[in-house]
Amino acid sequence: MIISKAKITAMGTYVPTKILSNADLEKLVDTNDEWIVQRTGMRERRIAEQDQFVSDLAVLAVKNMITRYQVDISDVDMILVATSTPEYAFPSTAARVQAKLGIMATGAIDLNAACAGFTYGLQLANGLITSGMYRKVLVIGAETLSKITDYTDRTTCILFGDGAGAFLIEKTEEQGDFITAVSGTQGEGGIHVYSAGLSSVMNDIALQGEGKLVQNGREVYKWAIRTVPEQLRRMLDLANLQPEQIDWFVPHSANLRMIEAMCERGVIPIERTLTSVECRGNTSAASIPLAIQLAVDEGKLKKGQRLALVGFGGGLTYAGIIIDWSVPDSQVANT
Repeated sequence: MIISKAKITAMGTYVPTKILSNADLEKLVDTNDEWIVQRTGMRERRIAEQDQFVSDLAVLAVKNMITRYQVDISDVDMILVATSTPEYAFPSTAARVQAKLGIMATGAIDLNAACAGFTYGLQLANGLITSGMYRKVLVIGAETLSKITDYTDRTTCILFGDGAGAFLIEKTEEQGDFITAVSGTQGEGGIHVYSAGLSSVMNDIALQGEGKLVQNGREVYKWAIRTVPEQLRRMLDLANLQPEQIDWFVPHSANLRMIEAMCERGVIPIERTLTSVECRGNTSAASIPLAIQLAVDEGKLKKGQRLALVGFGGGLTYAGIIIDWSVPDSQVANT
């Protein structure tokens, strides 16, 4: 178990209003609703407007958090934004969030760990607060994957959506919410999911896509359904916990069929697993907070329950963390 003096005090989310349904995708590529649902479990995803970027979604998620919990963010002293779709190479998305929210004295850093970004952000927030360096950290996972999706590629365009989620993490004098954590990387597998940048070559292999997202779904699937159950067991062992002591498993919502396979090979059944994939699609770093917010709004997730979160994806990299959910139920409004 890890030492923690950090507590989750509030959360909020935002998804764009525009819906891209399976029926809409039938008009773009050779696919159909039955094929998409059978292979991914997805029925719709949200899509940002042309002039709406990742920092806009992140700010709206924070504003939703303020509405729900009436928290003060004026004294946040670090903003961590996990994203793979920044509107600029620099300045960072976190710096844009700072400017738009008007937080006067705060650090601002982007985390680039693809679909594992939000769980890495939680690990870092706990470390920064528990060390005594900071007292209040804003962790945001936000993506506009639609802007790097090739809508002529039927294997990838059905998967991705846009959205954002934000957690406020604060110092506590009691035992914090963070119980244990794991992380790891298989960097040689980065060729299996990427978006090309300044270099057009990786592992001596020419990259494709011209900046759009490219994925070898078969290879990512094989890696994920092996790695995630292994790391979930590892976290439980490190925390000296039994599977039945975890109320909810929250993996990155990449693909419902992938998650079902993880649960079949793992120790926590699909019945105790939270996802956002069916109505949000794969939202990368935003998928875990979106799944948690949906569970809160549906009355599934309650204060005092225990969650095992595992993010995984491009890198290839993963990050897991077990947390106690201490956000008060009574302050949540369905907004």
